[in-house]
Amino acid sequence: MIENVKVAVVEVGNNTSALVQGISFYRKTGSLVGIHRPEIAGLGVGDIDVVAAFAISDAKVGDDLHEAIFAPPNNFPRLDVELPPSGVTVQRGLVDSTEIERVARALKGAEVLLYSAPSGRPETAQAYAEAALMAGLAFVNTTSDAIAREPSWIRRFADAGLPLLGDDLASQFGTSVVHHALLRLLQERGLTLVSSYQVNLGGTEDFRNLVENSNTKKQSKLNALGSEKVQLAPLGYLPHLGSQKIAHLNIEAQGWGETAVSLDVRLKVHDPSGAAGVNIDLIRIAATALRSGRGGYPAEATPLLKSPPGTAI
Repeated sequence: MIENVKVAVVEVGNNTSALVQGISFYRKTGSLVGIHRPEIAGLGVGDIDVVAAFAISDAKVGDDLHEAIFAPPNNFPRLDVELPPSGVTVQRGLVDSTEIERVARALKGAEVLLYSAPSGRPETAQAYAEAALMAGLAFVNTTSDAIAREPSWIRRFADAGLPLLGDDLASQFGTSVVHHALLRLLQERGLTLVSSYQVNLGGTEDFRNLVENSNTKKQSKLNALGSEKVQLAPLGYLPHLGSQKIAHLNIEAQGWGETAVSLDVRLKVHDPSGAAGVNIDLIRIAATALRSGRGGYPAEATPLLKSPPGTAI
């Protein structure tokens, strides 16, 4: 019998809420709805144990994880599953690089560190990557802050025999994935792209942070789309949307005889669900690579990321 993956999570926001609730939901129901890969190297979606959690919010630090995931401003809905106390107390996260050793000690017993803090805090991302190295963990960077794209970090993790996955997850069915698929279809069918844009609106605290710190996120989205003719409108934070995100896509192209083709798409999703549906695979890929002694970047993670190694910073 394969041992469950032991995971530590950084930040107890909506994405962590969706992931933690979802793991319990799938364990209880055995459902395969919304699951991309039921098993990876024998690991199912329920074969994950969260053994440590870090946050900086006073409203979450000191609470049991299964209570903290529902603390405001989290607004991901409750799934239909009972969550008894987890036994995992949320610890205070890194405030600065002087606390790396403290966090590294708290990671004892974990295999994978899932970094799910808001984007736009590169120093914090680097500090947690350092803690993962010190503690001997695989590191998964779900943010747009550059870690796995930095050759020096890849070398350090490879030399240590530890997996490094990142950067910036591509949501299970999000704006970038849909937009990229449509642009690829245009090319495959022989049409010529004239222009394209996307508009993203959301109501989570993560989204509010991205509105204020959009520099790395914009480049990461462009990495995922791969076309200079795509324009990205500034992100819009609308609190009443809750955990939902609404995206508008437009594509203008030319077909046979330079005749016009125009496409408009509206996409509405629960953003944290899209993250959890990918994080569950990234965690299992990281654990599998760690257990098989493969350090550095595992190439099989590439389809799940917006900005893997080799893309622009």
